[in-house]
Amino acid sequence: MLSGRPSRRTLARGAVLLLVLALLTPSVVGALTYEPSDGESLQRGTVTDAANGTTVVSTQGYTFDGNTNPKKPARLVALDERGELNWTYESREGANAWFFDVDPLPNGNFLVVSPRSGNTLVYELDPETRTREWERLLPYEDTHDIDMLNDTALVISHMRAWNESQQVSNDEIVVYNLTTDSVTWRWRYRNHVDTDLDGGMNADWSHSNDVDAVGDDQFLLSPRNFDQVLLINRSTKAIDMRLGEDDNHSVLNEQHNPDYLVGEDGTPTILVADSHNNRIVEYARTNGTWTKTWEVGSNSLNWPRDADRLPNGNTLITDTLNHRVIEVTPTGEIVWEYYATWGPYDAERVAHGDGSNGPTIREQNATGTYEITGSAGLTAGGNDRVDVGSFIEATVAGTPLSAVGSELGTLWGHYAPWLRPVWMSGWDLLYAMLAGLLVAGWLLAELGVAGYRFVRTSDRLGRRRRAD
Repeated sequence: MLSGRPSRRTLARGAVLLLVLALLTPSVVGALTYEPSDGESLQRGTVTDAANGTTVVSTQGYTFDGNTNPKKPARLVALDERGELNWTYESREGANAWFFDVDPLPNGNFLVVSPRSGNTLVYELDPETRTREWERLLPYEDTHDIDMLNDTALVISHMRAWNESQQVSNDEIVVYNLTTDSVTWRWRYRNHVDTDLDGGMNADWSHSNDVDAVGDDQFLLSPRNFDQVLLINRSTKAIDMRLGEDDNHSVLNEQHNPDYLVGEDGTPTILVADSHNNRIVEYARTNGTWTKTWEVGSNSLNWPRDADRLPNGNTLITDTLNHRVIEVTPTGEIVWEYYATWGPYDAERVAHGDGSNGPTIREQNATGTYEITGSAGLTAGGNDRVDVGSFIEATVAGTPLSAVGSELGTLWGHYAPWLRPVWMSGWDLLYAMLAGLLVAGWLLAELGVAGYRFVRTSDRLGRRRRAD
C-alpha cells in the first residue's frame, strides 16, 4: 500500500534543485537588471590637480577562443587634463586582439603593440585621424612591449618562444630593422641565465614583458616569471645589474614595466610595478646593494602593471584589476584618477614621452612606505579581489592554510574579472560555480545509482536464467 509520501531520493533531489536555483538567482537578477553601458563604462574618479596635457591609456580587454567580448573591449583611451574623455580607439580586427604597450612618439603619434591570432601587430597610430602610418605583423606571440630605437629600428621583448622539437625556450630580446625587415641583434635568456629558473624552461618561461633602452649601450629587461629586473650590456651581452631573484618575493613578485632612473650622485634607481605584491616600489643601488626606498599601495592596488615618475615628482600608476589609472604624490595621495575598463595595461602622460622622466624618491626626501588615499572608490568593471578574494584570505588567515588562502584569493582577483559576464559580481560568479558543481555532483550521483541498479538487475536476471 502506497503511503503517498515522497521518497528520500525525491526529497534530496528537491533540496538540491532549490539550492541550485537559490545560487543562480543573483546571476539571473543581475542579467535582467543589467544596463549595457555599465560593463564598459569609462569615468573620471578623483581629480584635484589638472594633468599636464593628454593621458593615453591602453586597455587589454578580453577575448576568448577568437572572439572579443564587446563589453570588455581592447582599446586606447585619450583623456584631457581634467580626466574628460577625448577619444577612444578600438581594434577587433583578427582573432584574439589585445592592446598592451602604447608609446608617445616625438612626432605626436603613438607606437601601438597589439597581439592577435598568434602574431603581434605593431603600428604607428595618428591620434588625430586614428589611422595607421605604417604597420608590421610580426611572427611573435603575445608580445607585450616593443619600443622605437630610432627611425628604422625596433627593440622587441619576445616571449612564449618555445621550441617544441628541441624542448627549449627561445625567449629573447631582438632588434628589428624596419627597412630590411630583419633581426640585426639577438639576446636569448637561456644563454645568459640559469635554465632552472621558474622550475625550468617551459612554453611561457620568462614571460619577458618589457624592454627599455638605457642610454646607447644597455637594455632594461623584465622577465616576470623570474622575479627579476635585468640591465644588460648591448655590446658584451653581459648582465650588468640584477634586481631581485627567483622566488624571493620580498623584493619582487612577478613585476611589470620597470623604469631606470638616475638619482643624486648618479645612483642607479629602479621604479617598478611589483604586480603580484600589489604595490609600486623603488630601489636605489648604493655600494653594490639594492635598498628599497619607496613602497606604495600594498593594501589598495590590485595587480598594478605600470608606474611612471612624472617631472612634478608624482607617479602615474596603472592599477589593472581595479580598472583605473591614478596619479599619486610621493606620500600616496591621489590627485588624478580615471577608471578605464577593462584591464588597463599601460598609461603615458603624452607631454613627457615614454616612461619615467622625474626625480627619484630620495631626491624628494620622501623615502618610506605609504598607503594610497583620496580615491573616489568606484568599482567600474568590478573589483573581485576586494570581495571574494579578500573573503577567502580572511577565512583561513592565521591557520596552516593561510598561505594557500592568500594565493587562492589573489588568483581569484586576477582571473575572475576576465571570466565572469559583465552583469555578474564576483560573488555571483562564485555562486554560479557552486551551482555548477552541485549539478555535476547530482548528475554523477544519479548515474552512479542508475549504474548500480543496472548491475543489480542484470545480476538478478542472470541468476534467474541459471536457475531455469
